Amino acid sequence: MLINAYATHRDPPAIEFPHQLRGRRDRSDPELGKHLNGFMGFVMDRGKRPMTAMRYGVLRHLERVHHHLSLEVEPAHMAAFENWARTANAIVFMPDGTVRAPDGRVLVAPDTGDPAAGAELPFPADAVARKAASEVVLAERGIRVPPTLPPTISEIEVELRPASDVASRVLALFACAARAESLAANEPLAPADMDKRMPLAFAAMTPKETAFMQAAAPAQQAIVDHVWRYEAIVPLAWSLGAFELPFPAKICDVPALAKMIFTLDAQAFVAAARLRETREILDALDLTFRLHWATTDARVNKREPIGGVDAGAVAERHYALNWLTRFEDAAWDDVTTPT
Repeated sequence: MLINAYATHRDPPAIEFPHQLRGRRDRSDPELGKHLNGFMGFVMDRGKRPMTAMRYGVLRHLERVHHHLSLEVEPAHMAAFENWARTANAIVFMPDGTVRAPDGRVLVAPDTGDPAAGAELPFPADAVARKAASEVVLAERGIRVPPTLPPTISEIEVELRPASDVASRVLALFACAARAESLAANEPLAPADMDKRMPLAFAAMTPKETAFMQAAAPAQQAIVDHVWRYEAIVPLAWSLGAFELPFPAKICDVPALAKMIFTLDAQAFVAAARLRETREILDALDLTFRLHWATTDARVNKREPIGGVDAGAVAERHYALNWLTRFEDAAWDDVTTPT
């Protein structure tokens, strides 16, 4: 039986049961991305199927795939294959056109696109445990989120941005936020003077940030958006060990943040940057994802804001952490924060 397995594990275990490997590729092969895009089109029947929770979950899985393996496995060895697929966190495309979980249950039927009763997407154990821990923290604060919200990315899947890139991003965000704050106060800082003082910050700016800094009179919404970026600095600076990450109950202490950054030797800061343990960063991401769902749900359904939570700070943290953990592998200007 020819099986195509799509594993999100960065380094899946060796295949130790009898099989014949027909093909294998990873992210170093540019054809993998094209293949996965085609597979996503199959799942959605080229856009003809409505989005459902299961289809969305399958698409998210395919976005995180690190390895695609095509192998022949005899029926007698399918139990061993299922164990391997579970450890590799793989979903499977079968000869009958079904997309299946490691246990064989159908996630996407070829004719309807629907799952079988009781079918569940695979998630790594640490991601499942992290979700449960976040739910406990939120419940202790009286914040309820649906148990159907999925786990976030796992330690075996994630590829964090390089620490030097994170440090450079902190500098760029601070420069943009500082100029935005000066414009809001009608005491504009001159970008040319800022560039002389913070050249590494300007070198790290994205196209949108560069356009903002070059604009003589930026749009009011752009000014507001960049002022909020102080909050995006918080989780990034925390990820570099600058301070402990407080619960987002209020906006950050901007003067203290500014003092910290202005006293840095920027070159040394970037060169010596080191990230915290991956598990700590993913803990923060998972909790922030669920908080963002809760604050968004309250806003969309016109309910009272969630007590003890600043929705703006949560949204900015989610944006920064999604960039740090390469959600959809998006560049900073293109990050999304679906909940």
